[in-house]
Amino acid sequence: MQCQWCHNPESWSSYVEHGLRKGRCIGCGQCAEVCPQQAISLVPLWPKGVPSGEILPRGSRGEKRRFLTEIVENQPITDMNKCNLCGQCVEACIAGAREIIGQEMTVSEVMAEVEQDIIFYDQSGGGVTFSGGEPLMQPEFLLALLNQCQAQQIHTAVDTSCYAEPKIVEMVSKRTDLFLCDLKHMDNEIHERFTGVGNNLILDNIRRLSEASKEIVIRIPVVPGFNDEKANIEATGKFTASLQSVSRIDILPFNRGGKEKSARLTTESKLMQVETPGEEKMNSIAKNLSKYGFEVKIGG
Repeated sequence: MQCQWCHNPESWSSYVEHGLRKGRCIGCGQCAEVCPQQAISLVPLWPKGVPSGEILPRGSRGEKRRFLTEIVENQPITDMNKCNLCGQCVEACIAGAREIIGQEMTVSEVMAEVEQDIIFYDQSGGGVTFSGGEPLMQPEFLLALLNQCQAQQIHTAVDTSCYAEPKIVEMVSKRTDLFLCDLKHMDNEIHERFTGVGNNLILDNIRRLSEASKEIVIRIPVVPGFNDEKANIEATGKFTASLQSVSRIDILPFNRGGKEKSARLTTESKLMQVETPGEEKMNSIAKNLSKYGFEVKIGG
């Protein structure tokens, strides 16, 4: 799925990516100098409204130099066909503008992180939540981790859109204690327009989890102009009320952070930009959903 309001667009790709925080770049050129693949080049970034042939003002040579320093920057351009993600440009960047997004890890490496907090799981009654993006994008890896957690009696939760083949959801459900299931919109056509896929498979998978008596928390990202109208909220409430094993509904106000994160990526992601819904709107939605007999929590 590629939701137009996504908070984690860096999770769309299953591969490691290169990222650039353009606002931090000072145009020093160190990245281009150290790149062993010669994948980075610097191009002048001219100010708007100033023709390149008329950029030098009249006056002394010193004034020209000062003027150029103030208005001309070097913009690094990376040829991803040459880049092998070695990370040398990241290490050389004194401004912290460059980054490698994503990390390949083994099951044992992830479990080493998980096991550090076992004492806190025992004290709090909590456990491990597998999220993303979408954890069902990597079902074999997820199943291996769930097996390891199950062997150590660590409580597990999977935060998912439920957009996956039913057999994958079934296998995962046998090893998972709690499902955090996203419900984005009840209308199939609108759902597809804003996420890239319809919702029929999602709703069917949630029904199957309920029929298998798996504990479910329904999570609704509240996105103004997409799913916050009363008709959709009520349709969501009615669907949720038809399920037997839902313990709670979480409503999550739209977060604008995804737009800034998407600007760092080499892959293009066109995200919508709307205002975060206010407290009054969120309370109204919570009140509407609570009519269906559920505890409703604002925020996740």
